Amino acid sequence: MTRDPERAKAFYATTLGWTFTPHDDAGTYWIARKDDRPVAGMLVMEGEAFFDGVPDNWFCYIGTDDLDATLKAAQEAGAQVLRGPFEAAGYRIVILRDATGAAIGFSQDLSEAA
Repeated sequence: MTRDPERAKAFYATTLGWTFTPHDDAGTYWIARKDDRPVAGMLVMEGEAFFDGVPDNWFCYIGTDDLDATLKAAQEAGAQVLRGPFEAAGYRIVILRDATGAAIGFSQDLSEAA
């Protein structure tokens, strides 16, 4: 997540050889690719109070085959929902604060959902 997407794209293009393709018409999300394979996503941090006081950062999403079951288990283990579940970029996503206070995302690929 970044407030300066052009600078971030230039950095990762130079450092890792990534290319970027826009995922939305608003220009707020890009898919990073290496050798034409998706390797990361980049979100512009603007327009939402959700990002107030949050520095540019990397945020981890862990894939799951069943987001509802994962969310239920996480809540039973003490997680707090920060956002979602919601759909974006072909995934169903939830962002949580785990039992230790760390933020984490879980995502389910909708193209693989039965």
